[in-house]
Amino acid sequence: MTADNLVIYHTPVMVTEVIHYLGVRLGGLYGDLTCGEGGHSLAILEAAAPGGRILSLDADPDMLVVAARRLQHYKDSVTFINNNFSQVAKVAEEQRFTSFDGLLMDLGISSRQLELESKGISFLRGPLDMRLDPEQELTAEEIVNTYDEKELAHIFSTYGEEPRARRIAAAVVRSRPLSSSPELAEVIVKAVGGRHSRSHLHPATRAFQALRYEVNDELNSVRTGLEQAVDLLSPTGRLVVLAYESLTDREVKTYFKRESTNCICPPHVVECQCGHKARVRLVSRKIVSPSEEEVRTNPRSRSARLRVVEGLQADN
Repeated sequence: MTADNLVIYHTPVMVTEVIHYLGVRLGGLYGDLTCGEGGHSLAILEAAAPGGRILSLDADPDMLVVAARRLQHYKDSVTFINNNFSQVAKVAEEQRFTSFDGLLMDLGISSRQLELESKGISFLRGPLDMRLDPEQELTAEEIVNTYDEKELAHIFSTYGEEPRARRIAAAVVRSRPLSSSPELAEVIVKAVGGRHSRSHLHPATRAFQALRYEVNDELNSVRTGLEQAVDLLSPTGRLVVLAYESLTDREVKTYFKRESTNCICPPHVVECQCGHKARVRLVSRKIVSPSEEEVRTNPRSRSARLRVVEGLQADN
């Protein structure tokens, strides 16, 4: 990245709502578990000053370069760590943070990540890579060129919720080898009969989402990250999650529902046998959506869904 790339920063989504639902207070300790370009981290530090501190994680080291520059004014109040949020418990222990007043997980892909040709996340440019962490081995190119047709169809269907998964998988196998995102996108377009659709989505959108999930093991990371984040909440500390895709939002909704319930036995069980105790309470039972004004000024925010829970006191 050049210095010129770092000047124009990504606008964080629903920043006012994030600060409100985190309940940011002066001098508090917070965690931004998907720091990205640091927009939310900056807003949290501004609201928590003086004395506020933040642990800012991201799996993508390129994003932390941007964030460090953006948060230069608060450099003594922020700890940047290049790691996935699924490792937050380990990171917190290493940094000697035992509990947090608030944690944020923004599960979206930033504009800069989409635009970086080297990542190939967009179907418009770049190699078939899609790794957020460049140190990991599995790439989209390996998946596309080595997984069998059944495996590919499963990925497209499960992680992309793509109704034409089998047709796309068959076309991919016939078109091997593939090495670039535009190449793959064109294969998908032809497989589904062209770009004409009632949906505003490009025909390759769901398949590309599925590949990104598989490459980065995103669903398992979300599940692990949520579990560890709740463990790290102080009593009345809050966990705010922003999701943009139905798959991850359902994971968050399901997890929050379970962890805010005292018994999770099947309905036919008369007397509780699971012994499950609620660890959080739902702060808002409905999703919080961006305002109409924000969607007008930042169209990419339109799919954002915010959910929030609060840690319970030990005797609850």
